[in-house]
Amino acid sequence: MVVTVRGVSDWLRAKHFLLLAVALMVPAIQPPSAQETSETPQQKSAKVQELAALASERPVDAVIGSGDLLHIDVFDVPELSRDVRVSDTGDISYPLIPGKIAVAGLTSFQLESKLEQLLLANGLVSHPQVSVFMKEQNSQPVTVVGAVGHPTVYQVMRPTTLLEVLTAAGGVSDNAGNVVIITRPVRSGEPTTEPVSATTEAKPKEQQITIPLQSLLESGNPVFNIQIYGGDTVTVPAAGIIYVLGMGVTTPGEYILQDRGEQVTVLKALALAHGLTTFAKGNSAVIMRLNPQTGQRDTIAVQLKKVEERKADDVPMKSNDILYVPDSAGKKALARGTEAALGIGTGLAVYRVP
Repeated sequence: MVVTVRGVSDWLRAKHFLLLAVALMVPAIQPPSAQETSETPQQKSAKVQELAALASERPVDAVIGSGDLLHIDVFDVPELSRDVRVSDTGDISYPLIPGKIAVAGLTSFQLESKLEQLLLANGLVSHPQVSVFMKEQNSQPVTVVGAVGHPTVYQVMRPTTLLEVLTAAGGVSDNAGNVVIITRPVRSGEPTTEPVSATTEAKPKEQQITIPLQSLLESGNPVFNIQIYGGDTVTVPAAGIIYVLGMGVTTPGEYILQDRGEQVTVLKALALAHGLTTFAKGNSAVIMRLNPQTGQRDTIAVQLKKVEERKADDVPMKSNDILYVPDSAGKKALARGTEAALGIGTGLAVYRVP
């Protein structure tokens, strides 16, 4: 058998290609690193699921501040993963990184990038992947007080509106007035005014923004439904209350004043109490008003009959005033006697006439 040089060359070339194809089909086997053998595939899978769950719960661009509790996770380096509390000075301590790390004012994403740079610069991790999650937020409190369902402290973890804050406080109560007052600290570089529809009163260290409650609840317009920030105090003042008492009025009781810019007067208070009774001594009515200096109630005489006849001025009333209207006991007793006599006479008449 004669084998030519050309035939041998073709055979060797075919063998070479066959070996190359087999090499490509079989993946290269490399010894596992120490880090890879530290966790099983199940553990890694669970770790990824845990991080995904935490990421889904993380607020968008949460701003970090003093008192916040952060969870820092360095992927595949459990020794560097831990919870840290932001100090009153706005910084944290982190293992193997010298000095304090200023974090106040940063978002979670910004702190992730900062920590990755520090780990890389200090030679701790060659390819760091850092995740920062807000575990507890205590640095963005909004205090809600006044005529609300339940006064509360609300932590702002995302862009939040006035209606959301009021909802978190159980809404406004029945005795709420017609305004909401937001007291806001003035920070350097921030404007001290809000939209033109809100009455803003500038102060050296804070500003007050007054929002009409009715307009806010009826429209939800962003002009009224303004954004609320950490450090704000939301106050819903209670409406003024007046008291209409005495046997000379039809429905004695306390009445909530919804101040709509109109002055509440004696006649309006009397209308709330459904007017005078038949035996009311209208010209003997009085307003009892608390004197802040003495702590006692002053008495203001009011002649209701003359006011109704426009012969006397209608007297303005203030919150916590008591309008007392007596009745005529003598007239009442006389009338009762007349009614009794009429009842007897009618009974007799009915009795005698078949």
